[in-house]
Amino acid sequence: MIVDCAIYRDGRRTENPSDLSDALDECRADDIGDAFVWIGLYEPTETEFEQVTQEFGLHPLAVEDALNAHQRPKLEVYDDSLFMVLKPVGYEPKADIVSSGEIMVFIGDSFVVTVRHGEEAPLAAVRHRLEAEPEMLRHGPTAVLYTIADAIVDHYVEVADELGTDLEELEAEVFSPSGGGSRHTASRIYTFKRQILEFRRATGPLAAPLGRLSGTGVFGARVPFVHEKAEPFFRDVSDHLTRVNESVEGLDRLVSDILAAHLAQMSVRQNDDMRKISAFAAMAAFPTMVAGIYGMNFKHMPELRWLWSYPVLIAVMAVVEILLYRMFKRRGWL
Repeated sequence: MIVDCAIYRDGRRTENPSDLSDALDECRADDIGDAFVWIGLYEPTETEFEQVTQEFGLHPLAVEDALNAHQRPKLEVYDDSLFMVLKPVGYEPKADIVSSGEIMVFIGDSFVVTVRHGEEAPLAAVRHRLEAEPEMLRHGPTAVLYTIADAIVDHYVEVADELGTDLEELEAEVFSPSGGGSRHTASRIYTFKRQILEFRRATGPLAAPLGRLSGTGVFGARVPFVHEKAEPFFRDVSDHLTRVNESVEGLDRLVSDILAAHLAQMSVRQNDDMRKISAFAAMAAFPTMVAGIYGMNFKHMPELRWLWSYPVLIAVMAVVEILLYRMFKRRGWL
């Protein structure tokens, strides 16, 4: 479905076109050359997207990616347009869940088409931000692409900070006297690692496309349909993304270290439990042995008919138990 459609001229929104073909022709015929049309779509069907495809001459492969979604961040250059995929993310701290959506951006000489999948990062805020900055909006489709990328990467920074805060709480729980032994702790750590992996799928592959847009790619060639004066702005976004990727990599390593530490704690505690069990078993072995011997049905056993045999044996067993207890206690087994 078409969420919004507008023509922008001289950095300001002028009208909502009723016909896409007329709107595109009007923008291309603009004397100043800064007019463009911006169409925003949300999870369009193939039929709904067909008119946009025909009017703007979008490449079939890019159209297929935009309709099917489930793409990794990338940048594709075609004859008449530039196609970029970004993955906005959201984080629910209470549930420890990282969710991601997809935003596909088509830009040409006088048009921008944005296709959004998922509930993350609605573009209405980006559109309002641009409409409030006419100087930025005068740069045309390049300004739209930059603002979308900047908004998504800035939100990456916020999500990375929230993940870092929750990881500190999880770390404190693992190393607390009682929390480290919880049976669900390992499951929570592994689930947290899965969320970081989901976040990494969105941030990692985006580095190469932003590098190309900022002019710092492998070959250093300029990307068509992107104004050369916009490269410093894309470099700024790329720097922010680099910081996010470094943060995500650090979080991933820290989670792995926390999981290893938790498993080591569990192993140490199991060893302590086994030593305690062994100590109590040793303490129980002596009275069991004595009771077993004197429980045998023989007539001629030493001390069997002594008057003080029973209290003496009880006293001997008590003394031995006390000695064993003190020995195990001194060695740290109890």
